[in-house]
Amino acid sequence: MVKKQFEFGAVRRAVGHVVRPYPVRELPTGRYLELPGRGTTFVTDSGPREAPVLFLLHSVATTGLLCWYPVLPEMSRDFRVVTIDHRWHGRGIRSADFSLEACADDAVAVADALGIDRFTAAGFSMGGGIAQLAWRRHAGRVDGLVLCSTGPYFSSIDPAELARDVKMGSIAARLDRFLPVPSDARLNDWNRHPATWGISQFLSTPMSKMGAFSEAMADFDSRDWLGEIDVPTSVVISVKDKTVPPERQSILEERITDSRAFPVDGGHACCVIGAERFIPAFGDAVRSVHARGRASAALLS
Repeated sequence: MVKKQFEFGAVRRAVGHVVRPYPVRELPTGRYLELPGRGTTFVTDSGPREAPVLFLLHSVATTGLLCWYPVLPEMSRDFRVVTIDHRWHGRGIRSADFSLEACADDAVAVADALGIDRFTAAGFSMGGGIAQLAWRRHAGRVDGLVLCSTGPYFSSIDPAELARDVKMGSIAARLDRFLPVPSDARLNDWNRHPATWGISQFLSTPMSKMGAFSEAMADFDSRDWLGEIDVPTSVVISVKDKTVPPERQSILEERITDSRAFPVDGGHACCVIGAERFIPAFGDAVRSVHARGRASAALLS
């Protein structure tokens, strides 16, 4: 069909029949959340209310649950975990345009709506760019970063790559007329029909927006200000990644002052495909950020 750049192909394989995704289990019940002046998005909010807060920011062409469902049962035992559907993804905000900056602002608006002051921002691929921007635009709200299978820029920064992605988006737009919008019932039915649930989650993002997503990712480049990041950071590096090469991921660990690397033996869809290796590395990465944050707070007290 259509050959996709970035994570598009990896996500499709994750919900298709070529490979077996990680089993779906113990997912929290989500809800629509109105963000004043911004629109309505879909969130889940699980784990102990008094625990440190972890925001999970998803990759392109997925949803908060589709990208992060493997880690949710474990992480919500020790953290208050929030997932968000970004703009034009899943049940996220429908707006005139799409940008990673708007998605970062949306995340902080979700925190406001939930009464959360500070949180650790964990982002996978595109979500890693959003997490970096959340720190830059709202530094007082983000107390740590966990950057997974991501980098300081994306492939679409190259004009040829961007042109191919925009063309792909225009072709894919024709398919929207033939793809039914999944109902809330299907999107919530992970327990009875996990395969159908995964496909429905994927199809809940309009294919016509793929070009816009690529253009927004092409606008992102944090290399000039990576050294300014002053919160504990963990970089989860997918060492077999052919979408965001490991050497590009490693730039984050090299340039962010308080950073640690956590390698995962997997490719770009490792959050779902081979998640049994991603889950422990991600958990260690999150706990490392919070341990360093606590140590810094103790020194200042």
